[in-house]
Amino acid sequence: MKLFLYQIDAFTDKLFGGNPAAIVPLDYWLPDETMLNIAAENNLAETAFYVPTESGFHIRWFTPTVEVDLCGHATLAAAYVIFNIQNYEGKSIVFESRSGELRVDCKEDWLTLNFPVDLYHVAVPPPALVESLNTTTLMEVYKGKTDYLVVVESEEVVQNLELDIIVLSTIPARGIIITASGSDVDFVSRFFAPQSGIDEDPVTGSAHTTLIPYWAERLSKNTLTAKQISKRGGFLKCELDGDRVYIGGQAKLYLKGEILIED
Repeated sequence: MKLFLYQIDAFTDKLFGGNPAAIVPLDYWLPDETMLNIAAENNLAETAFYVPTESGFHIRWFTPTVEVDLCGHATLAAAYVIFNIQNYEGKSIVFESRSGELRVDCKEDWLTLNFPVDLYHVAVPPPALVESLNTTTLMEVYKGKTDYLVVVESEEVVQNLELDIIVLSTIPARGIIITASGSDVDFVSRFFAPQSGIDEDPVTGSAHTTLIPYWAERLSKNTLTAKQISKRGGFLKCELDGDRVYIGGQAKLYLKGEILIED
């Protein structure tokens, strides 16, 4: 069996930035074990697989160790492949997923995700979170559906954090979002998910389903700009619209290849 594979840098306008995702278009679903093995072999934060449906596409996401419920950058990357490589004629794609219906709109070289908003609440930080942060600047802690959201006092604190990944991996959550107001954007963030096989994710679209409603309320504005200030970095245009968030970004093709699997 021969499968096509594309590696896309998402949430960036230049190669070697943003968050790389592997995209594997399928005509039908492979066994879960096979898809997980492909994701492990790719050894990227996410590998996305999609199959065509009557209304659009069905998409699934795998880290090197688990299948996840939602991934923003790999959805953006999959939309890039559909629009720019498979020459999809429309300007909007509908994906079915474990997180419901997801829409991606294309306008020039910008792709905008339409995702459900995350519901978060004030939380008591687990002892392992306090220990791993090793900082007295922790200001607020919230818990969303899958992640902890930690607000600290400044962009500088976010940038300079050096977390104890081993301790962080014991926290019962998909991952940890660290955020603060930004100097040249509305807010900045970093995302750590050793529980899911990713020590630090370069740019995390799904984390912005929590970040956008938080910062929209705090800043009293629904249209926001954001940077994820990992080593690779990424820029996002964000908007809150009721129970949906819009997450816009650009993408670049890095690699085209083939996967050869014995039948």
